[in-house]
Formats: sequence, C-alpha cells, structure tokens
Amino acid sequence: MKTDSTTHPALRDPAATAGGETGEASLLRRTRWRLIAWSGGLTFLILALLGIAVYAAVANSLDTSATAQLQRRAEEIGRFIEHSGAFPQRPQVGIAFGGESGGTIAFIVAPGGTVQGGTNAGLPAGLPDAGGVAASQQSGSDVRDATVSGIPVRIYSLAVHGPDGTYVVQVVGDQTSEERLLGTLVSVLVFGGLGAVLLAIAAGYVYSGRALVPIRESIRRRQDALRRQREFTANASHELRTPLTVIRASAADLRRNRSRPVEEVGEALDDIESEVAHLTALVDDLLLIARTDSGVVDMEHAPLDLADVAAEAVGVLSPVAGQRGVTVVVDPRPAAVEGDPLRLRQLVTILVDNAVAHTPAGGTVLVRVRPEEREVTLEVLDEGPGIRESDLDRVFERFWRADDAPPGGTGLGLSIARWIVERHGGTISAGNRPEGGARFEARLPAPPAISVGHDWTAGERPPDPATQG
Repeated sequence: MKTDSTTHPALRDPAATAGGETGEASLLRRTRWRLIAWSGGLTFLILALLGIAVYAAVANSLDTSATAQLQRRAEEIGRFIEHSGAFPQRPQVGIAFGGESGGTIAFIVAPGGTVQGGTNAGLPAGLPDAGGVAASQQSGSDVRDATVSGIPVRIYSLAVHGPDGTYVVQVVGDQTSEERLLGTLVSVLVFGGLGAVLLAIAAGYVYSGRALVPIRESIRRRQDALRRQREFTANASHELRTPLTVIRASAADLRRNRSRPVEEVGEALDDIESEVAHLTALVDDLLLIARTDSGVVDMEHAPLDLADVAAEAVGVLSPVAGQRGVTVVVDPRPAAVEGDPLRLRQLVTILVDNAVAHTPAGGTVLVRVRPEEREVTLEVLDEGPGIRESDLDRVFERFWRADDAPPGGTGLGLSIARWIVERHGGTISAGNRPEGGARFEARLPAPPAISVGHDWTAGERPPDPATQG
C-alpha cells in the first residue's frame, strides 16, 4: 500500500472549534431573523400607514359626499321656506326616491315646535333630533351622527328664518351602506395587509438566506483556513520532531566522544547528514504548501511538450532508481500543453519518486504520456503492493501516510502534485492496476493550435520506450 502523504491527526481544540462554529451559526441565524423582522416590520408599517390613509380618505370622502347630499336638500327646502310665505304649497319633505336626494327623509320643525313632513306613519322615535334643532338655532346649522331605531343615520339641521319665525329643516340619511362599505374596506385592508406581511416575511426568509450566502462562504473559508493552519502547524511540528530528535541524539553522541577520531563516530555524522537532508526537503515542501495556501505562488504559462518534461524529470531520477534496483521506463508521445515547466517537472518527479519508493527491487515503473482530443494524460504505474481501497480517498491528503509506507517521505508530495495539476486546470486520480501495483493519472487540458517540442515527421519514431535507469 502506498501514498506519499503522512498521517497525523491535527492538534485541535474541539471545544473551541465547536464553539466557534456554533457561535458563527448562531450569529447567522440572528442576522437572518433580524433581516426577516426588518422586512416584515417595514412592510407592516408601510401597509398600516397606507391602510390608515386609505381608510381616512375613503371615510372622509363618504362623509363629505353624504353630508353634502343632506345639505343640498336642506338648503333647497330652506329656500322654499324663505320665499313662500305661509307655505302656499307643500315643501318637498318626507322620503325622497331617486335623484341626488334619494334615500333621505326631510321634515320641518316650525317655530312653535310642530313638525311637518315625515311619513304617513309619522317619524320614527328619536326624530326630530332635539339636540340638532337647538344647535342649529344657535349656529345656523348642525351635523351629527345618531342611531334611530337601531339604524345608524346622519342628521343635518339647518335653521331658516321665515316670515313668522325660525324654522329648522332636518334631513336624515341612512348610513348603513356607508358603514358596510367602510367595514368591507377594513376587512380588505386587514386581511390583504396580513397576507402581504406574510409574503414579505417569506420573501425576506428566502432572500436573506441568499444574501447571507457570501457571508457563509466567507466564514466557511475563514474556518477552513484556521483549521488548515492548525493542522499545518500540528503536522509540521510532528514531522520536524523526529529528525530534530535524531540530530540532537547524534550531536550528544559526538559530544560524548569528542576525543575519538572522526572515522569512529562516522555513523552519527551520517545520521545528522541524512536527517538534515530530510529536514531540508520537508522545509522546502512546507514553504511551498504555506505559499500555496496564501496564494502568492506565481504560475508560469508557456507552451511546452509534456513528453520532454517527463523525459527530463525521469533522467534525473534514473540513477536513484537504479541504486534501488528499479527500472524506470518512459513511453512518451508528443503532447502539447500550456503550463509552468518547473512545476510540471516537479509533478513528474513526485509521482515517479513515489512509484520508485513503493516498487520492490527488480520491478519496473512505467511513465506514459499520451495526447488525447482535448487533454493530455500523464500516467505513472508501478509494481508495488498497490493502494488499499479504504485509503484511495486519502492519498492526496497532507501529511497522510499509509501504515506500511516506506520511511523517508515528507508526507506532502502527493498533496503538492494535486495542487500543481489543479492549478493547471486538470485533475489527478489514484487507483490500482489489474495486474498489481498502483496507477496515478494526471489529466491536463490541451490548448488548441499549439505546436511545441518535437515535430515528428512521417516515418520518424519517438524515443524508444526503453529509456531507463
């Protein structure tokens, strides 16, 4: 089984992490409900003010119209009284049907208190309205609302000076239809406003959720950055501890044997040299990871042939592979890509070095480059034990290593390889070969109409796949 990533749990503070996430979630919930409350509250306030204004305008319009109707009829009767002397003709009193005065009843209160008008059955109880009569005699006219026989009415009283004294004309209008209209208007405003508020709350719930998406993403990215920073610090500390311990022990051994010849303490020096090399590689990887996380790594984009890059990287690793008894075979075909030559060479180096480390002596590592219709594939296949199915999803994690992984790795190689591929707009995957061993495949986009590297003419063959170390 293999990977080039080290497994070590990050030192976390679960309570702090959970508390931070709970606090952020609580803050987002409170913010969302505040937005909903503001949306519903403002809608309610606007609708309430609008409803009050509409109701007041309609009520005032109805009141003015009804009062004007009563006033016109009263004035018409008043003019009759003023110019007819002792009533040679009966004034237009009683119930009026149709016309501008339709639906009203008018009667006259003579100076002696007698009443003229009404109906054949007489006036309903409560009419004439004594208060209206008295008030109009003092001020000239009076308008008031009252209830007569359980019916809401408006009473207009007009004082008229006749030949034999002051007459009072009272005109009564039924307000039932007016009150029904206002009641219907109130119902419409209340239920319509309630529906509008509920819709505003629902819309506020939906749109506040959408409005908070960037904030959620920002919080998630910040939490992820903090988590990765903690993991990075914890794992780096863990990885640095072992080589520093070896170096400290070797230095202590040299101090104890300072008088002995160098050749007799050479083993301690070898250990120091080996661990310093390991530390150097680890620090380089850590610096690259830190720079990638901060987004300050510049990526060059130049046309190149991935086959040339792969052959160059394998040529450097061939001597190391030969010392381990592993054969590296390169099977390239011209494959134009656009990317950073240094990073792509680093990608090939990581994958090949990982394959060599897991291939037993006498085994072969195959590096294959193939152009396809819209992408270029880089395959690295080894003859090692392969990868356990349960580990396939963790192969590219930082600092993760399989239990049986060979010593000496920094645990960051495959993570860096994935970063390189993704920065080039490609994908990388790991799997197992049917015949045994692991298979890593990187797919990079092929730019259109780019011709780089070798131009293989008819009858000319690419390098022999037997390039080996």
